Amino acid sequence: MPGGCSRGPAAGDGRLRLARLALVLLGWVSSSSPTSSASSFSSSAPFLASAASAQPPLPDQCPALCECSEAARTVKCVNRNLTEVPTDLPPYVRNLFLTGNQLAVLPAGAFARRPPLAELAALNLSGSRLDEVRAGAFEHLPSLRQLDLSHNPLAYLSPFAFSGSNASISAPSPLVELILNHIVPPDDKRQNRSFEGMVAAALVAGRALQGLHCLELASNHFLYLPRDVLAQLPSLRHLDLSNNSLVSLTYVSFRNLTHLESLHLEDNALKVLHNGTLAELQGLPHVRVFLDNNPWVCDCHMADMVTWLKQTEVVQGKDRLTCAFPEKMRNRVLLELNSADLDCDPILPPSLQTSYVFLGIVLALIGAIFLLVLYLNRKGIKKWMHNIRDACRDHMEGYHYRYEINADPRLTNLSSNSDV
Repeated sequence: MPGGCSRGPAAGDGRLRLARLALVLLGWVSSSSPTSSASSFSSSAPFLASAASAQPPLPDQCPALCECSEAARTVKCVNRNLTEVPTDLPPYVRNLFLTGNQLAVLPAGAFARRPPLAELAALNLSGSRLDEVRAGAFEHLPSLRQLDLSHNPLAYLSPFAFSGSNASISAPSPLVELILNHIVPPDDKRQNRSFEGMVAAALVAGRALQGLHCLELASNHFLYLPRDVLAQLPSLRHLDLSNNSLVSLTYVSFRNLTHLESLHLEDNALKVLHNGTLAELQGLPHVRVFLDNNPWVCDCHMADMVTWLKQTEVVQGKDRLTCAFPEKMRNRVLLELNSADLDCDPILPPSLQTSYVFLGIVLALIGAIFLLVLYLNRKGIKKWMHNIRDACRDHMEGYHYRYEINADPRLTNLSSNSDV
């Protein structure tokens, strides 16, 4: 991945690298055949003495079901179906692999040891079926710089998982690289809470991750980014949000990420980037943005983004970006569009269309109920109609009789005389 996070152990300065190389050579020499010549041993003796004097003696212990290398300072407990973190980890460990296990829950102080694991710098817990990471799970690891929790169905990630059980008094986390790819739990384990909100709370709690340089959140089905999810990550250099379901970036701000070098937004559901987002990205001095494989909607709302793409050098591979909608614009390259191509059809907004559809359904239901009532009361309605007809007939006959009397003068005089 271009500009992505490094996958090796946390790097130190030049002298630390030389010391590590010396330790590796020391382990290789010590494990060589015992029949090696005396001259070879005597020639390497000064080097071995200097290396041994620079490093204290290391305890010779290794947890059951694990593989240990003192020279490489590495412990591997891979695919061993472990249900908890081994309690007898050697204190020399710098790189710890606990992948492919059955850990389920990572409690507070899961790595607290005596003597402490003061040199542990890289911890890989990917694919260990973790459901829950509790507050303070990574306390007592003062040198931890790289943490990988990928491919775990995290139904619960404590807001204080990275900041300690008491964020108000705990020191900032030493983490530089945090990998949280594919940690979305199954739908039946979400417990009616926002997964996006849960992850955001863990990233901002206690401002513990202000020294974080690399954050990977790929393949988590994110629909949106909470408003302040990046507010407490001012040192961030690499941010991977690829392969999610992000529809918009309207409510998230990149303004404070002045050190950001790469932003991966490939394989989302972005339809357009609005002016506010474009201005923030353009204001970041070192950033490279990756926008491939998004369903861009090429209508009148895309005009500002097309203009920006033609002018900026921020977007990598911008000549590969194509329209997905509407149908007439499908597969058109965004950089080849002009203002005449970007028009909006005179159709109702989606919200208004939905309102009219709902209104039509309600009216149809009311009409169906009315017809059903008429059908069930058809005999009573028929009798009522006959009564009305008879009453109208009698009334009309009375009017007709009076009309005949008024029209004939003789009947009128007769009627007057009879009255007298």
